Amino acid sequence: MPKLERGKASLPSSSFSPVVVQMETDSEESPFSSSSSSEGEEEEVGRVSDDEDERNDEEAVEGEEEDRAKKRRKAPITISLKKVCKIKPTFVIPDHLDCGIIRFHSRRVTCLEFHPTRTHVLLSGDKKGQLGIWDYGKLHEKTVYGSIHSCIVNNMKFNLENDGVLYTSSSDGTVRCTDLETGTSFFLLDLNPEGWNGPATWRMLYGMDINVEKGLLLVADNFGYLYLVDGRLKTRIAGPILIHKKGSKVVGLHCNPVQPDLFLSCGNDHFARIWDARRLEAESSLASLAHGRVVNSAYFSPLTGNKILTTSQDNRIRVWDSIFGNLESPSREIVHSHDFNRHLTPFRAEWDPKDPSESLAVIGRYISENYEGVALHPIDFIDMSTGKLVAEVMNTDITTISPVTKLHPRDDVLASGSSRSLFIWKPKGGKSPEQQLLEGKSKKIFGRVEKKSSGKLDGESDDDFDFSSKEKKLRAKNLEGKYLSGQKKG
Repeated sequence: MPKLERGKASLPSSSFSPVVVQMETDSEESPFSSSSSSEGEEEEVGRVSDDEDERNDEEAVEGEEEDRAKKRRKAPITISLKKVCKIKPTFVIPDHLDCGIIRFHSRRVTCLEFHPTRTHVLLSGDKKGQLGIWDYGKLHEKTVYGSIHSCIVNNMKFNLENDGVLYTSSSDGTVRCTDLETGTSFFLLDLNPEGWNGPATWRMLYGMDINVEKGLLLVADNFGYLYLVDGRLKTRIAGPILIHKKGSKVVGLHCNPVQPDLFLSCGNDHFARIWDARRLEAESSLASLAHGRVVNSAYFSPLTGNKILTTSQDNRIRVWDSIFGNLESPSREIVHSHDFNRHLTPFRAEWDPKDPSESLAVIGRYISENYEGVALHPIDFIDMSTGKLVAEVMNTDITTISPVTKLHPRDDVLASGSSRSLFIWKPKGGKSPEQQLLEGKSKKIFGRVEKKSSGKLDGESDDDFDFSSKEKKLRAKNLEGKYLSGQKKG
């Protein structure tokens, strides 16, 4: 017998079927009958017994119905977990080289931006201050404006009220507004009106973004200060405001896509910071995110603005899963090779703006890998929710480093800037039969611009190659010849 304890019973492990207890009815021998009873008593007892039998039968039927009703009401709902599976996000990776322009710029590419309404138009800035416009859908429709800035174009943003106008910030200390049809531009901000007076006073503008709700441009300089420019009034309305360590370079700014008054800044003082533009003053940041070395970039996630993605020179990509959670330490740190010495545009991991899971990011890789005997520098697609490498995008004909990458906001297209050249990548499966036929015959179509004078300073290097100057020229010449000959044959 199982032992019984107060308040509970120990039952065998086997399952029991429900038992319905019914009252026993009289058979031929009634418990109320007696041989010594008189005939009248027997008749009375018989009538009583018959009545009780009928009542017992009715009660038994009612009890069975009640039991069945209780079973129906209390019957548990069982869900089989074997048929329930977690749906993983499917990423579309543009991993196939579609087209490109060799030596489009006279100096290395520093930034890229897709046109907000013209799907196949890519804009690019370079170290010399030039602005390039390329319609990769028509391939040969390209323009280079050579007199926008006097040195490095660090950032480009579109005027969303007029997509024919582009804002650019530069190391010459200016913010310019450029008409893309005519190439004419004018100053929105000039921090060096008296010209060059030495490096101690020369201000350079790096980080820039737009508060779309208020039409405000936020720009930051190499001394740790922030400036606010009204794009409509074309004038500065606030600044300088110290937002990073005095004398440190503020290299990145990004407004939250859901609440534009919140913005991120990052710089050479090893911090990324969150600010509220409605109450800006020194040391008033909402949060400070510490890093091991210089922070190249910091971005809110593109759809909800709830996550943060940063890239630091300590070869780490960091992710914070919620700006409302604990920001003292990142949710994940991902080791990645993007540290470099000099003569390279800084690597920046950027979100895929089309990914509904806000997990996929893209970044170029610094260290080369041996792929079938060729040293290549792939472009990495990383799942930031797990830290796993999703894809390595590369082509054996591109042996230069690709520090500048940009994902298209609407199409499955990746643009990359490698040295002075631009490349467009698309998913291999998403091509038309005509394109696949051409690729099967190795007839890749590339364009080029006429070779320009480099105007290189002593001791300066432009190309992101890992080999000597003679080898650079020889490989670049062979690359041009290969693709140009393919175009002629096609």
